Amino acid sequence: MTFFTHLECTHTGEHYDVDGLHNLSATGAPLFARYDLEAVAAKLSRQQLLGRPISMWRYREVMPLREGDEEITLEEGFTPLRRATRLGAWAGVAGLLIKDESVNPTGSFKARGLSAAVTAAAARGATKLAIPTAGNAGGALAAYAAAAGLECHVFMPRDTPIAFQIEVRSCGAHLELVDGLISDCGRIVGERKEAEGWFDVSTLKEPYRVEGKKTMGYELAEQLHWQLPDVVIYPTGGGTGLIGMWKAFEEMEQLGWIEPGRRPRMVSVQAEGCAPIVRAFEAGAEKAEPWENARTIASGLRVPGAVGDFLMLRALRQSGGTAVAVSDRELVLASHDFARHTGIFPAPEGGATLAALLRLKELGQIGADERVVLFNTGSGYKYLEALDNFGE
Repeated sequence: MTFFTHLECTHTGEHYDVDGLHNLSATGAPLFARYDLEAVAAKLSRQQLLGRPISMWRYREVMPLREGDEEITLEEGFTPLRRATRLGAWAGVAGLLIKDESVNPTGSFKARGLSAAVTAAAARGATKLAIPTAGNAGGALAAYAAAAGLECHVFMPRDTPIAFQIEVRSCGAHLELVDGLISDCGRIVGERKEAEGWFDVSTLKEPYRVEGKKTMGYELAEQLHWQLPDVVIYPTGGGTGLIGMWKAFEEMEQLGWIEPGRRPRMVSVQAEGCAPIVRAFEAGAEKAEPWENARTIASGLRVPGAVGDFLMLRALRQSGGTAVAVSDRELVLASHDFARHTGIFPAPEGGATLAALLRLKELGQIGADERVVLFNTGSGYKYLEALDNFGE
């Protein structure tokens, strides 16, 4: 039984059918999957989730599956939510928690989005997939395309850490290195996709990656016994995870699974060398202008322009949250502090969340008694060159 009813333009509200291969809406905005949540609530209770498979597909009633669709899965999701007692004592935040996405297949949170996207694309007849990437998304697409038996084309900046390049090639994908940024990679995909017959699975340029990412929000609620934290600190490049979690909180309120009006304050963390969302948030803008000459060793944060910028900014403001930029030195040192006090070896993007917490704690914007979740979005093992620096 499916509860997936339609796709909806995030600008105009126009509806699109669930059967075609869709990218952006007619107005150039991302599409959101919508569900008959009243019917879901009547059929499924929170208690019925107990005993289901330990993966993101435990929430299949609110996932974009049609009748007969079979998920392409490597058992991604339901990652640990770890109590960071020692790190919390060191940082002065007693209720500190870490959502550790590094234990996902392919070593990052990108596995969630690409599992959902490849599932949808394969079920709708796509045979060739293409993606611009800063690293982790390309590796994840290569893995899920391999699992589905689909042709995969990955475009990444030439200076992307070598671990990502090897991962993509090992999974049998076609890798092209580009002299430029992820935005240049995206331009190439856009220019060639029609002639090459590729389906473009760029961030938020198809409707389903955000559905995989939103499961992080469902998991937070379930793992905290349906009481959301006070603050979520999340590293944002394209921002799909932040947008997805905000969508999940909205859905869970409509399902009656969480108390209305008790969502966490959302914090977007970016690097000082590429902080378009921080700049737009501070200026009170509804959209973010592209960042010129983007530079940071945290490759997942080196995204000069995001198609979902207005959705990120909307979530930050609706939640009463904020946006913070940290330096490369801060995020590298924080990555080592993160590991030293938890035993989790984070990606630089994960370290950036700790750097942001320290900044906000110092400014009095996070209280010592608040429950705060840091998202470690990937494994430090893929960033050895970037993390081989202790600020000495």
